[in-house]
Amino acid sequence: MSKDFVSVLDTFESPATERDYTIRITMPEFTCLCPLTGQPDFAEFQLEYIPDQLCVELKSLKLYMGSFRDTAAFHEAITNQILTNLVALTAPRFMRLSADWNVRGGIYTTVVVEHRKAAWEAASRVDLP
Repeated sequence: MSKDFVSVLDTFESPATERDYTIRITMPEFTCLCPLTGQPDFAEFQLEYIPDQLCVELKSLKLYMGSFRDTAAFHEAITNQILTNLVALTAPRFMRLSADWNVRGGIYTTVVVEHRKAAWEAASRVDLP
């Protein structure tokens, strides 16, 4: 199931390496195949990350996510593989990938995976009145 992400995904330099900032990307049209039945599976992915030196380029991310269309994999495996590849590509301070899988057999599945760079600590939340 491992996709050749290096030939598809591209990056660009973070414009503000001196601070933590969050990038949120929603990908509502993900498809792959059920490894047991061969039927299509559909999901909406949400990617949230705090870049360090590199950001993922959006068109290349779209092409990469589309490359799973004919891939047979369990929800948990494919979500973890995508996070692993994105972390290997961008080395972010923090990254979270959530996959909301459409109903199959009356069951909805959500898979959430995270990565934290060693020694990185999130800033405290600021609540304004």
